[in-house]
Amino acid sequence: MANIQSLDPSASPLDYYGWELRRQREAAGLRQGQLGALIFCTGSLIGQIETTKKVPTRDFSERLDAALGTDGVFSRLIGLVLRSQLPTWFQPYADMEAKAAYISAFQAQVVYGLLQTEEYARALLHIEHPHRTGEMVAARLDRQRVLHRENSPALWVVLSEAALLQEVGGHGVMRKQLARLLEFRDDPWVQIQVLPFTVGQHTAMMGSFNLLRFDDDPDLFYVESYDQGHMTANSSVIKERSVGYARLQATALSPEDSAAMITRVMEERYGNQS
Repeated sequence: MANIQSLDPSASPLDYYGWELRRQREAAGLRQGQLGALIFCTGSLIGQIETTKKVPTRDFSERLDAALGTDGVFSRLIGLVLRSQLPTWFQPYADMEAKAAYISAFQAQVVYGLLQTEEYARALLHIEHPHRTGEMVAARLDRQRVLHRENSPALWVVLSEAALLQEVGGHGVMRKQLARLLEFRDDPWVQIQVLPFTVGQHTAMMGSFNLLRFDDDPDLFYVESYDQGHMTANSSVIKERSVGYARLQATALSPEDSAAMITRVMEERYGNQS
């Protein structure tokens, strides 16, 4: 109880969520176990979320609102909570990504975050964040909701062939990840191209980068290093990288041929093996 009483709701979105959950639960006259029974979880989980030991999910938040009659309070708050689980240096990009009308991405080694499966993301994030993997996976998956909103952005992704061949999480995880990429074949707002090794040198030899375009704001260029991201609206950088990206698109396989290559790698490299 001391941990709950000492919680500072102004410390972070997660602290505020825990504080508000406790306040609403007590206002409803419910013990942790009673509330847990109403939303099909344990009282222990309720306590862990109230004391910020666990990060809530979007589904949990929606069930809370229904059980407590809180008019969407937790469903609105969960977006801020999950966003706060992203690395601090990455949050400004995530904020702009969510507002973009058009996203162009080149990935040299891994699948772009908006297209990752949960298992693929978990395998990647566990390497550097073994004690916060669950929270960071939830935050990454929540970013993907931008592709399912009513006014979703146009997304064009060029993947190096390396992203298909670099095994992440094992054969089963890779097979499911490549199958996910193929699910976008008929999506008019998502285009995926593969840049094969056979093209040789190209305009993105320096590594991955993204371009964001907006309806009412200047374009942005984004690139990241090991522990920081750099975002700029410098017009000369935008011009140079936009031309470079157009050349990548022209050099890469067509979306149709890319899908064929993804299918071939999925079956030949990550198919069922004895």
